[in-house]
Amino acid sequence: MKNLIGKELIDFEVQAYHEGDFKTVTKEDVLGKWGVFFFYPADFTFVCPTELADVADNYEEFKKIGCEIYSVSEDTHFVHKAWADTTDTIKGLPYPMLGDPAGVLAKFFGVLVKEEGQALRGTFVVDPDGVIKVYEIHDMGIGRNAEELLRKVQAAQFVREHGDQVCPAKWKPGEDTLTPSLDLVGKL
Repeated sequence: MKNLIGKELIDFEVQAYHEGDFKTVTKEDVLGKWGVFFFYPADFTFVCPTELADVADNYEEFKKIGCEIYSVSEDTHFVHKAWADTTDTIKGLPYPMLGDPAGVLAKFFGVLVKEEGQALRGTFVVDPDGVIKVYEIHDMGIGRNAEELLRKVQAAQFVREHGDQVCPAKWKPGEDTLTPSLDLVGKL
């Protein structure tokens, strides 16, 4: 697998289900703010709704830091609507659910499992310029943690704003950072 850090988003146009309506989402819609592309294998499954609900429970914290969430699966926007219409957990999701039935986004991000027509659990943090800054990919059976994702977005934002400082393990906003220098070599 090739490294995606520093790679810019491709131009794309997909259909999404969001707040009871269908809408088109493009690269231009993503630019200008932080974004998280949150891939999951499929609608009407088991781990997926727990993850989407966890992100929804933390959505206001993402919004406070200027970050939009884009959940993505290989399902169509029509299937996303049907899932929201029939499942209380999905009904009130506050963020767009992108349909990627042609696998355009899943291929770009390297998470498409072609033989299954599904995406791995991939999480990609994109800066306001559309550049990938953080990503992780899980097997289909391993769920993710939205609080840790939020922390990673906050760390990426801090590093972008304070280029001379870096965030150590488990760093959270307000905690000490490090300024790389010769003085720190061998001291940590």
